[in-house]
Amino acid sequence: MTKIDSKIPEGPVAEKWTNYKAHQKLVNPANKRRLDIIVVGTGLAGASAAASLGEMGFRVFNFCIQDSPRRAHSIAAQGGINAAKNYQNDGDSVYRLFYDTVKGGDYRAREANVYRLAEVSNNIIDQCVAQGVPFAREYGGLLDNRSFGGAQVSRTFYAKGQTGQQLLLGAYSALSRQVNVGTVKLYTRYEMEDVVIIDGRARGIIAKNLVTGKLERFAAHAVVIATGGYGNAYFLSTNAMACNCSAAMACYRKGAWFANPAYVQIHPTCIPVHGDKQSKLTLMSESLRNDGRIWVPKKLEDAKKLQEGTLQGKDIPEEDRDYYLERRYPAFGNLVPRDVASRAAKERCDAGFGVNNTGLAVFLDFKYAIDRLGEDVVRARYGNLFDMYEEITDENPYKTPMMIFPAIHYTMGGIWVDYELMTSIKGLYAIGEANFSDHGANRLGASALMQGLADGYFVLPYTIQNYLSDQIQVPRFSTDLPEFVAAEKAVNDKIQKLMNIKGHRSVDSIHKELGHIMWDFVGMGRTKESLTTALAKLKEVRKTFWSDLRIPGEANELNVELEKAIRLADFIEIGELMAYDALNREESCGGHFREEHQTPEGEALRHDDKFSYVACWKYTGEGKEPELIKEDLNYQFVKVQTRNYKS
Repeated sequence: MTKIDSKIPEGPVAEKWTNYKAHQKLVNPANKRRLDIIVVGTGLAGASAAASLGEMGFRVFNFCIQDSPRRAHSIAAQGGINAAKNYQNDGDSVYRLFYDTVKGGDYRAREANVYRLAEVSNNIIDQCVAQGVPFAREYGGLLDNRSFGGAQVSRTFYAKGQTGQQLLLGAYSALSRQVNVGTVKLYTRYEMEDVVIIDGRARGIIAKNLVTGKLERFAAHAVVIATGGYGNAYFLSTNAMACNCSAAMACYRKGAWFANPAYVQIHPTCIPVHGDKQSKLTLMSESLRNDGRIWVPKKLEDAKKLQEGTLQGKDIPEEDRDYYLERRYPAFGNLVPRDVASRAAKERCDAGFGVNNTGLAVFLDFKYAIDRLGEDVVRARYGNLFDMYEEITDENPYKTPMMIFPAIHYTMGGIWVDYELMTSIKGLYAIGEANFSDHGANRLGASALMQGLADGYFVLPYTIQNYLSDQIQVPRFSTDLPEFVAAEKAVNDKIQKLMNIKGHRSVDSIHKELGHIMWDFVGMGRTKESLTTALAKLKEVRKTFWSDLRIPGEANELNVELEKAIRLADFIEIGELMAYDALNREESCGGHFREEHQTPEGEALRHDDKFSYVACWKYTGEGKEPELIKEDLNYQFVKVQTRNYKS
């Protein structure tokens, strides 16, 4: 058999071949021809990718900031996962799922990626059923479906209101099998701090052991980022508090382009803010809009009484209720896409018709569904969601209408990837919510789980092989190489800089200040003036952070405040990037709503002649304006037109 180092490979590796050979460390000589892959993240995308790659024979190192992959934020997904199986015989198809997704994203998604997503959607359901995921079933035993926003067919498979949790348990079981077999090594309570680039290729990471505080080096032939989105830049969001963008921003600073950061989704169905001590918001599944009806009072005097607490929603007669989504969008009614429903709720509340003490809430009423179907049927469909609502608000949604209001939920922007999910750095991949590729300017409900599992099970395991096909000739890398040393030193220097500030402000107080700026000036409604103001205020927040931050404890120990501080530095940076992108995109599309660009009816007004492109931003240095690179969007199979959910 030919030795692995018997021939010097061609290309950039040859330049440092002597160095590599000198530092070569074959941990297991019997497996020296097995390629190594690092997967950062253990949500649906990360767990499914690690399990699949391990099954295919790669040696996988899987990193998780939680104490178990079962605690990844994917468990919070409630309502379902889309697939074009047409079980309801209502005219669904792969093309229709593809079309609805492109339209839902307001024609700002890459067409080829979306079609591939629709093509593999059916395989995902088969895969999950084979894993034992307990999808809801009809009386006869067939898998049940329901509708989600932006679709007029029933294509959403679900497991009560716990779909994300059940799907993650399925992926976790597949991952656990590979851990047991030995193809995957799982690192829990580790956080990626930097990516290591050698000769223009991603060859490893620097990770922090969150229990000991120690920095550790890991080498591989390729690196996969599956760490989710950046919604917590707003402080209050439906994301888990540990969700962060630090891995993605580390890649961005090393040269990976960041695409469409301004595209942030506002979810219309969240429990309203109830005080200034909240740390996060709670999502009420979009599936509730199948049977719940959204309304506000028709009379301002009724709204005032509701806000004062002298009147209850259930006491307002039918003729005095404004079912504004059904009135404005008769074809889709309460199942319009999330961006449309969110703006409609904001418009009603801005006009004074809000229904809680802050005036920032609308009703989601199940009285009619209970009268039509019976309480037992409603309880079977949504029981755990109703229980969660009652635990939080101390109100019984079976007896009184729920109150909801839009909140930050999902980020459509992310690391730029090509069709094979590789970033602009060779050997560095981004999957799931960490990339930008599938949702355009607005994600349809139940599509996040679809994308995460599509990328992890059916796309990345095959596309990454194209890159790795010649990497078997490349020996394993020593973590003693200068690039690893330099990357670890940079991370350590940053940590020491943070610890040495010794100011007066807590991490959370600065994060809340950042969140208020983002929501007020880069939130649901944006203008040139607000975005310019945001950039100025964000520079002040950055200055405050680096001059007056206080982190208790020591660096080389379990230190949650230090973890939060490192993440907050990245949230400030992504906040500025979002503002730059939103300022550049002088149009409205999907979740990006520039108030200067709207139709007379208050709908988003695109300018396809100027902005039909993916905005890719390249890092140019700390505090400097990033460089814009455009990827044109060319639609060959979909006719680009103004979205219409009225007919």
